[in-house]
Formats: sequence, structure tokens, C-alpha cells
Amino acid sequence: MSRRWDTGRTEAFSDGVFAIATTLLVLDLAVPESEFHHLWHGIGHLWPGYLGYATSFLTIGGIWLGHHGIFRRLRYANGTVIRVNLLLLMAVAFLPFPTRLMAEAIHDSDAERAAVVFYGIWLFVTFALMSALWGAILRDRQLLKPGVTDQEINAITLAATPHTAAFLGATVLAIIFPKVAAFGYLAIAVIAVFSARGEEATGTEPAQGSN
Repeated sequence: MSRRWDTGRTEAFSDGVFAIATTLLVLDLAVPESEFHHLWHGIGHLWPGYLGYATSFLTIGGIWLGHHGIFRRLRYANGTVIRVNLLLLMAVAFLPFPTRLMAEAIHDSDAERAAVVFYGIWLFVTFALMSALWGAILRDRQLLKPGVTDQEINAITLAATPHTAAFLGATVLAIIFPKVAAFGYLAIAVIAVFSARGEEATGTEPAQGSN
């Protein structure tokens, strides 16, 4: 018999990682003192930082929405789900690094392509781990609460898969058009956040209380 974990502490820990990762993103936004004499120019010159911040924040937000939608449907978790969730959290916690790297390198013609591709690869990896988390759950459907319907399962699956493929496509585009791909990442992240609303329209109301 496989071991089971309560989902409450797992979700609480996950929420903490999501919150810290989104907070760290803003710490890299700073106007150098050398730009204070032309402050508006300095503020505008930071546009890659704003782009990276918005993209990563919305990416994490989209993952958090999907993560919440998944865990509210679980009775408990098994070892595979716990470990894949840890990998997902590790990827999310690492995201501020490629975000900063892209923001710093996008003005450098030599480093721009590599930085934007690396950023896209990590966005793809993060969403792929989200899909892997859901896949681990579907391999043991006894983890799900009794009221979860096939319609809900299909909705969550369809919500995750296109974004993963889109990030992969945008990363390939970054090899030729880095700046276009960078804005493409933002568009995908926005879509991910808004598409997550469909997960709220379920036919069941999960019971409250501990598992």
C-alpha cells in the first residue's frame, strides 16, 4: 500500500514558495544612481526589467491558479505527487534568476539571444512540471475527491497543455527573433492567467475540513 500525505501542509508550503518567488522578482528593479540626472530616461531604460517582472509574475500567478485548482480536488497525495510538486516549486523559486538575466542581457546584442532562449526554456520547464504534477495525479485517480468529474479532469488537462506547447514554440522563435519572443512569453502568461478561470466552473463543491 502506498503512503499518503495530507494535502494541507503541502499546499501551504507551496503557497509560501509562490509568494516568495513573486516578491523576489521586484528586487531586481532599480534605477542606477548614474541615471538620476535623467531619471525619466533611466526609468524608461528599465523596460526589459518591467517586461520580465510582468511575465514571470503572471507565469507564477497562472501556475498558482492551476495549482490551487488541482489541490482543491485532492483527498490526499502520494509520494510521486509530493516529489513532483517539490520539483515544480524548485523551478518556480529559480525563476527570478533567468528573469533578471534576460532583463540585463536584452540590451546586449551578443547575449540577448542566449538569455531570452534560456528564459523561455525555464518557463517551458516550469509549465511542463505543472503538467507532470497533474499527470502523476491522473495515474492514481483514487487521490481525487469522489465528486470530481471527467469534465473537470479534462478542463484542467486542456488548461495546462497548450501553454506548455506555446512556451516551447516561443523559445524556438527566440533563436531568430529574441525580442519578439520575449513579448510572446508575456502574452502566453496573460492567457494562462485568464484561462485558469474555467477551473472555477465546477459542478461540485469540495467538502471543507482536513483530509
